[in-house]
Amino acid sequence: MRTLSAAIALALASASTIALANGAPEPAFTPEAVRAHVEFLADDLLEGRDAGTRGYDIAARYVATEMAALGLKPGNGESWYQQVPFVERAPDISAPAAITIAGTRYANGENALVNIAAEGKQSLSSEVVFVGYGLKDAAAKLDDYAGLDVRGKTVVMLYGTPKGLPSDVAASLNSQKAKMAQDAGATGVITLFSPQLEKIVSWDVLKGYSSDSAINWANPDGTPHRSAPGITSAAYVNGPAADALFAGAPRSVKQIYADAERGRRIKGFALTPQVSLEGTSKWRKFESPNVVGVIPGSDPALRGEYVLLMAHLDHEGIKESAEGEDKIYNGAMDNAAGIATMLEVARAFAESGEKPRRSILFAAVTAEEDGLLGSDYLARHPLPGGKVVSVVNLDMPALLYDFTDVTAFGAEHSTMGPAVEAAVGKYGVKLAPDPMPEENLFVRSDHYSFVKQGVPSVFLVTGFANGGEKAFKDFLAAHYHKPSDDTKLPFNWQAGAKFAQVNYAIARDIANAPAAPRWYADSPFGAQYAKDQPKAARPEK
Repeated sequence: MRTLSAAIALALASASTIALANGAPEPAFTPEAVRAHVEFLADDLLEGRDAGTRGYDIAARYVATEMAALGLKPGNGESWYQQVPFVERAPDISAPAAITIAGTRYANGENALVNIAAEGKQSLSSEVVFVGYGLKDAAAKLDDYAGLDVRGKTVVMLYGTPKGLPSDVAASLNSQKAKMAQDAGATGVITLFSPQLEKIVSWDVLKGYSSDSAINWANPDGTPHRSAPGITSAAYVNGPAADALFAGAPRSVKQIYADAERGRRIKGFALTPQVSLEGTSKWRKFESPNVVGVIPGSDPALRGEYVLLMAHLDHEGIKESAEGEDKIYNGAMDNAAGIATMLEVARAFAESGEKPRRSILFAAVTAEEDGLLGSDYLARHPLPGGKVVSVVNLDMPALLYDFTDVTAFGAEHSTMGPAVEAAVGKYGVKLAPDPMPEENLFVRSDHYSFVKQGVPSVFLVTGFANGGEKAFKDFLAAHYHKPSDDTKLPFNWQAGAKFAQVNYAIARDIANAPAAPRWYADSPFGAQYAKDQPKAARPEK
């Protein structure tokens, strides 16, 4: 652990006395405060903060008591918690799942990975139809289901999207394929392990997940909430299993892979074999809370509008499969750093003495690592007292260097972009465009749960300038989702204080703005998820 030098301390003291527009001094942001939060939340005592475990509950209690000590109001009526009900579906390894194609059985974990949604033992048989990429979207001028009858059948599709789509749009469409299949009348989905998918993950790695459980938040009747409940079975197939599906078809699976690689249009067709998917799953039910606190707004006309500052509190827990002696996934950067930032912004608001016009909602959400589940529940189950109009999500800022820019993923889609740029510019920090569009980060963190409910949102991280690219990529390669993501990393705690400071400015400026953020008229996300909301014209460059 490093200590502050006199020069750093002096610089922070100077930064903390910058005056606000009304003449009051800006709240101080100290490295020590950020460090204290991270060191507690990433301690081995919390056992990796996996949702539904004792360690996560300790972390949730810590956040709630910090909010209470700062004078925030409970965000869920009189409670600091929004309890989220969950269902965990685990495959019964004593009765391995399988897919049977034209009479040949392919066991789970060999050339097939099979998932059955229902509880208990299930066996489902149907006809099969190849549907290209399995996409239907008017804005993107795609309809792979045109002319195909898939009602009551299993659809076979390529992973991903055709070449040429913007990366964030492609990622969004890819995440909705099961819903598109359901809307077309299909009851099952089989995804081909294509060369395109192999560039992202190897088959051996994918097979490693064949015995893993799946978690969803629960509907009132106790069943798992799923975006496409009508899809009762799903599978990935590779090698001989994929070839068998296309026996007697107009084109072989290898020809289809070649067409996809060349960017050719891929047309669907009915397949000859009958397919059966079978498997047995066991369900376990549990709860884990989102932690929510509010600073009420001062403007009677605007206090019902919430500016949400959000970070996920959970991480990966303890995994005996981890290499080496350390089995605890402490999640210091991912995402104790984001929670520390959020808490320090809350402290700054509480100490400023100046209430924002709109209310600020702070949420430490659960089960992000299980599929953005806590945030999805929060987005679909609004808290009493206000409506979320804007989201700033804090997930895994790389606090390893003195950042000079930040990336707000999604900033180009709404008026939040200029608002963020103006706020961070007050501290000499620039707003940088997405440096890794191929990673599709805009759809991979908790803010996206609110995007799908029509709320303009950004996902804020430290940028690639001033050594940031190397620091971030080295972290991804060596420490992301590994036990080594702990406080032994060379944290730059001054950068942590600075990141909290710029996020305070962002939240304050959005909360005090005359109008809430709006989607740009040409944003595909605004067009898809906020059709009836007023839009803003994109500023001319």
